[in-house]
Order: sequence, then C-alpha cells, then structure tokens
Amino acid sequence: MRELKLLGICGSLRRQSTNAGLLRAAMAELPEGVSMEIADLSAMPFYNVDMAEKPAAVQRLLAQIGAADALVLACPEYNYSIAPALKNALDWASREPENALLAGKTAAILGAGGGMGTSRAQYHLRQVCVALDVNPLHRPEIFASAFAGAFDADGNLTDARLIRQVATQMQALADLTRKLRG
Repeated sequence: MRELKLLGICGSLRRQSTNAGLLRAAMAELPEGVSMEIADLSAMPFYNVDMAEKPAAVQRLLAQIGAADALVLACPEYNYSIAPALKNALDWASREPENALLAGKTAAILGAGGGMGTSRAQYHLRQVCVALDVNPLHRPEIFASAFAGAFDADGNLTDARLIRQVATQMQALADLTRKLRG
C-alpha cells in the first residue's frame, strides 16, 4: 500500500500558536504508512487576480497541495469565522484550472481557541469545503480550548485525552482517504 501524504495548513501565523501545536501533535500521532508536512503561510500575499505571476510562497504551497493526498486544516477562530491566512491559502489553491488541486481531496479539520473552541469557524470552513469540492472528515471533530491547560507555553499540545482524539482523527482521515481513492 502506497504511503499517504498529508499537508497541514495552519490558519494562525503566530509562532506559539496552539493551532500549529495541534498540527505538530497530528504529525506525531500519524498511523503507519502516513507522512505529513506543514505548510508555511507566513510569506503568502493575499490572493489578487491582478498579479501577473504567482509569488514563490504561493507556488510552493500549490506544489505541496498538489502532492498531498489529504489536508489537515488547523482552523483558528477570528470574530466567529475562519482566519484570513487559512482562507487565503484555500482561495489561491481554488483558482487553479478546474479546481484541480482541491476537487475530491479529503481533509481533517481541527482547532484550538476560546469559548467554543473554534466550532463556529470550523462550520464556516465546512461551508467553504462544499464550494471547493473538498471532502471533510465528519468525525471525530476536535474543538480544543486553547486556555484550559491543554497546551504548554510554546503552543504544544500536552493533554493526553486530546492527543488521543488527534490520533483517532488522523487514523479516520487515512481510512477515508484510502476508501475514496479506491
């Protein structure tokens, strides 16, 4: 069986982001036969159709998405919605001819934040996935509290229960991806 390649995309650009911490935890809990890299969105310009040439950061992200079998989307919540960095990355990818990079791709969504743990933003992201023809994993959902002691000062996930949930989600994503790829 061919190794599955996942691409983690974090909507937060902060170095000590708990959402980046969720991606690092996912990377540490991958099932056998699955690998993952995390995209760097820090140099991504906002999507603008008037740009004659795609900047290097955009080209790099598009190549990573194209090489990935599935996506792991770490979704912070800004003002009850999706963080601009994550939405911008998806907007760039969706502009490829015939949505070739995203159509039919599977994705896991997870997030850490306050209050309801990014649930509102994740539901908005699911709506975006419909428009992009991305197949988000339905369960398990991960809505982590960034402020309840589950993360250390560097944004690393330390809560054993959440780490098990992330591991379960990564296994479910691998299973769904293999099932849909036939």
